[in-house]
Amino acid sequence: MSPLTPRPGIMDIQPYVGGESKIPGVDRIIKLASNEGALGPSPAAQRALEDEASHMHRYPDGSAHALRHALGAHWGLDPERIVCGAGSDELLGLLCRAYAGPGDEVLYTQHGFLMYPIAARTAGATPVQAPETNLTADVDALLAKVTDRTRIVFLANPNNPTGTYLPAAEMKRLRDGLPAGVLLVIDAAYAEFMTRNDYSPGVELVDAGENVVMTRTFSKIYALGALRLGWAYCPASVADVLNRVRNPFNVAAPSLAAGLAALKDVAFTDQSRDHNTEWRAWTTDECRALGLEVPESHGNFILVRFPASGPHTAEAADGFLKGRGIIVRRMAGYGLPESLRVSIGAADEMQAFVGALTDFMTETRAAP
Repeated sequence: MSPLTPRPGIMDIQPYVGGESKIPGVDRIIKLASNEGALGPSPAAQRALEDEASHMHRYPDGSAHALRHALGAHWGLDPERIVCGAGSDELLGLLCRAYAGPGDEVLYTQHGFLMYPIAARTAGATPVQAPETNLTADVDALLAKVTDRTRIVFLANPNNPTGTYLPAAEMKRLRDGLPAGVLLVIDAAYAEFMTRNDYSPGVELVDAGENVVMTRTFSKIYALGALRLGWAYCPASVADVLNRVRNPFNVAAPSLAAGLAALKDVAFTDQSRDHNTEWRAWTTDECRALGLEVPESHGNFILVRFPASGPHTAEAADGFLKGRGIIVRRMAGYGLPESLRVSIGAADEMQAFVGALTDFMTETRAAP
C-alpha cells in the first residue's frame, strides 16, 4: 500500500463516467448517450480546424482574445468579463477551487449534473443536495438548504438530465434570496436550444451584481465536444480570480479557431436548433404513444421513464436497445434508475431508436 495519502474527501469522489461509445461485436453504433450535436460541427468549424494543423507548434493565445471579443459581439457582452475554459466543466472546477474549500458547502439540485459534487469534493468542500419538485429545481427548497457555510450554488438551466427549466422570474427570485457572499453559478449549457419567451440564460443576473456567473459550452449545439471549449460570463472581480487560477494556455489553438468559426456560422446553428426542436417533439410523441412517460424537455435530449418492475424496466430496455446497436444513457447515477436519457440524433437515428423501442414494448408485452 502506498504511504502517500490524498487530501481528505478525495477518495469519496465517484469518478465521472461518460456515455458509452462501443458495444462488443457491433460495428455500426447509434450513439444517443452523450447529448452530442446531431448534425455534427459546422463545415466552417471543420475548415478552421484543418487550417490550424500547420500551426500546432505554436502556443495558443492564452487570453483567447479573438473568441472572447466575438462572443461579446455576438451576445452583447463585455469581453473583458468573459473567461474561456477547456470545456465549461473546467470553469466549474476552477470556481470551486477559488471560492470553496474545507468546511464550506456547495449546493446543487437533486438531479443536477454529476460534475457539481465532484468539483466540490475536489476542492475539499461538502456537496449538499436540494430536493426537486416534479423533476424541476425548486427555489424554495434551494434557499432552505442555504447555511452560513454555503459558498456556491450550482444550477443547470435547462437541467441535464431532466430537461426542465426555471423561468427568468424564478431565477431572479433565487438570486435575490441568496446572501451576497454566496456565488450563484448558472450552467446554461443547453441555452441555445431554448425557445421559451420566459427563459433567460442569466446575463441580466450577472450584470445586476457581484455574485452570479453564467457558464456556456461549445459541446452541445455547436457540436465541438471533442475540442473541449467553454466560457463563462462573470462579474469583473470573478473574471479576475478565474484568470489568476486557470492555466495560462488552458484552451488549445485549434479549439479557439473552430469555436470562433462555429459561432459565426449562425445559419448552421439555426439549422441545428430547428432539427433538434422537430425531432425532440417527434421522439417525445412516439415514446408517449407507447405508454411511456416523457417529461417536456428543453435540451437536446429527452428523459424516458419506464415502470420500476415487470418486463418493461429501463434496464431491460437498455439491454434490448444495445442488442440493436443503440446506446442510450442509464440514469441510476442521477437518482433516476427507472429512466433512460436519449440524445436527439440524426433523423434516421431517431427513427431507428423509436423502431427498436416499439419492438421492445410489443415483443416483451406479447411474451408469455
